[in-house]
Amino acid sequence: MSLYQKIKSAITVRQVGEMYGMEPDRHGMVCCPFHSDNHPSMMLNESYYYCFACGANGDAIDLTAKLFDLNPRQAAEKLIHDFGLDPDKPPANAIALPPPKRGLTDEQWADIAYCLRVLTDYLDLLHDWRERYKPTTPEEPLDERFVEALHMTETVEHLTDCVAFGTPQQKAAAAARLLSGSYLLMLEERTDRLALAKCA
Repeated sequence: MSLYQKIKSAITVRQVGEMYGMEPDRHGMVCCPFHSDNHPSMMLNESYYYCFACGANGDAIDLTAKLFDLNPRQAAEKLIHDFGLDPDKPPANAIALPPPKRGLTDEQWADIAYCLRVLTDYLDLLHDWRERYKPTTPEEPLDERFVEALHMTETVEHLTDCVAFGTPQQKAAAAARLLSGSYLLMLEERTDRLALAKCA
């Protein structure tokens, strides 16, 4: 087991966040420290963090590196020091810490992160359209983007919740279902196309 794997098996992302001043609510959500965030938009899970607003994501070492502007090796050394870990043997306080999460591969976590990125990018677009293109008078014809936002927001929010919350196995299953069809690819292509049109 590598040094990084030892650290990640001994320390959860949530513990790292709490160690460095974050206060997760009961859903594991905190205000993201990487952008101006008035409402909690970052999720601290056991194995990774993800910000639904700015897209910041990674594991315990990534979070420490980003918080303190360190490279991964420096972040690992800081975690060893701050949590009192011995890199050459299992941590003395391992009993007090949750056991390492087994079951999900790096590829499955990558699939979950990819699904979350596509869904939240599209959701941001829908929320923007809902405000930007809402009719100002009852007589005004409805903009097709406003109509799309009305029809799609609840569905996409539900899909995002399925991938973002629950046990790792539930999230992996939700991501696998999305990736087995063409729906997610269609959303990504549509979002990318609209982003390009906006820049043109």
